[in-house]
This record gives sequence, C-alpha cells and structure tokens, in this order.
Amino acid sequence: MTNADTPKDAKQAYEFGAQGIGLCRTEHMFFAPERIAAIREMIVSKTKEQREKALDKILPMQRGDFEGLFREMKGLPVTIRLLDPPLHEFLPHTDEEIEALAKDMNMTFEELKNIVTGLHEFNPMMGHRGCRLDVTYPEIGVMQTKAIIGAAINVKKEGIDVKPEIMIPLIGDYKELVYVKNIVTKTADEMIEQEKIDLKYMVGTMIEIPRAALIADKIAKEAEFFSFGTNDLTQMTFGFSRDDAGKFLGEYYSKNIYDFDPFARVDEEGVGQLVEMASKLGRQTRPDIELGICGEHGGNPASVEYCHRIGLTYVSCSPYRVPIARLAAAQAAIKYPR
Repeated sequence: MTNADTPKDAKQAYEFGAQGIGLCRTEHMFFAPERIAAIREMIVSKTKEQREKALDKILPMQRGDFEGLFREMKGLPVTIRLLDPPLHEFLPHTDEEIEALAKDMNMTFEELKNIVTGLHEFNPMMGHRGCRLDVTYPEIGVMQTKAIIGAAINVKKEGIDVKPEIMIPLIGDYKELVYVKNIVTKTADEMIEQEKIDLKYMVGTMIEIPRAALIADKIAKEAEFFSFGTNDLTQMTFGFSRDDAGKFLGEYYSKNIYDFDPFARVDEEGVGQLVEMASKLGRQTRPDIELGICGEHGGNPASVEYCHRIGLTYVSCSPYRVPIARLAAAQAAIKYPR
C-alpha cells in the first residue's frame, strides 16, 4: 500500500501497483493558502460554535480531497488518519502574520499573540496532538468523519466501489479509543442511514505509543486494524527525536554502538518486539485483524522482509518506493513461504 495525501500521489502509486492507501495524512491538506485561514480561525475560536463555523468552511475542501483519493484507488482500500499534529503548527509565528490574522479575526494583536504563545509546547511530539485533539474538541472528529463518509457516499453513487478505513492516531489508552471511535461511528452511521446506502467502513488505530502495544489485546476489542506508526514508535521506544538525533547518531555508527539508522530500518530487537507483541495480542482478541506498518520503514527491503516474517498484512510506503517494496515482498514470500 502507499502513503498518499493527494490524488496525484494516489494515481502514481496505483500505476506502480499499490493495492490501496495505507496512510492519508489529513493535515497535509490544510496548508494551502485558501485553507490555512479557516484552520487558524478554528484554532483561535473561543467557543464550540465559533469552531464549528470554521470547520464548516473546511468540510467541503476535505470532502473533495477524499473524493479524489477514492476515485484514483478504484475500489481499493483507503486508510485516512484523523488530524495528528499539534495545533501550533498551523498558527502564524511572526508578529506580521499574527497582526494580519488578528485583523481577519476581529481580535487585538495582544489577544491573538497570547493565544499563540499559550499553544506553544515544550515537547510537541508528546503533546496535545492525535486523538487528544478529538477528546478536547470532538467537533474536529465530527467534521473529518463527515468529510470521509460524505466523500465515500458521493463516489459510490458514481458507481465506484469505495473502502474507507478511518484511523485514530496516538492512542495510548482503551477508553481513549472508545471515546473517539464513538464520535466516528455515531456520525458515520447517521449519514449512511440518512442516505439509505450500503456503505461499509472500518475504524482502526495507529500503534505508535509503547503503552498501546502493551495493551493491544484490549485495544483490539474496538480497533478493526492496527497500523504501526513506526516513525513515532521508534522515537518513543528509543527516547530520542527523529528530527534531532542526526546530530549525534553519526558517533554511534562510527563507534559501533548502532549498526544502522533505526529510522531507516526497523529495529527488530526493541521496536520489533513491541510490534510482534501487539500483533500477537491483537490477534488473540480479533483473529481477523488487519496489521500493517505505515512509517518510512515500509519501503525498506529489510523491514519489508521482517514484516512478512512476523505475519503482518501489509506495508505502506511513499509512492515512489512502492516498486521496491513490491519486489522486497515477493522476495520475502519466496524466502519465507507461509
């Protein structure tokens, strides 16, 4: 499968032989100039009503994006991750940008500056992001579900089969998943019932926090699939930042402490043990659970072979790595027949 956020990427991956989208990062759709204003309006809103008004502007944009992905995939599964990054990533940072947004929002410069400062996080990788956004602001999850299911309904009416899979990111607790999944299923089921259409969808989660791997048997009660976000799982397991580790990892290689970059190839001894444990626990609860990885490791041949050996369902990688991953998967199947 492929990681794709635009119809163009999805088309390229399909032509390379991808069998679906394993990760669509919805936040990548928000940075276009005509969209960022509505996102910023949503973030700085003081009330639920103000947030919903801003989200209503974003809804048709997201729905249109998803329609494009469903069309390009021609009936193959499309896994869409709900909003993941911390909100401060969308906000202006220079005084000039803050002043311009304050004017658009009918706020004073000082008022908006305080909001921007208040949203700053010392360690955003472990901060207010992922499913935590939907716990705090359920209306975000409602909007994104409406966009996904609305797009699926529209494309299905065109005669194209659709297989939407909604992925809830950064789960670390069973009750957390239950809360967010309820938002998704209530919204989706109401839309499907209203349209009187036969539309099946799946809800799963991203396993990227070590605690989630440890309680995967409980999480599988609600999750129909696990997608191992091996980028964050590697960060959380090793305890260092993917963005900053390059400053010192060279010394680890030269001194033979590490034999390879754990962000380029799955660390089988540590991170892999969590993936194997979670897979085993998940299958104990839900024998037909789908299991895959969607980090950068998905296009690494050694990691693809490892995923085959431990019995994962799929790997997902960037479009231009699909041919390499397919070849690696074929070689693994010959080398380790199931």
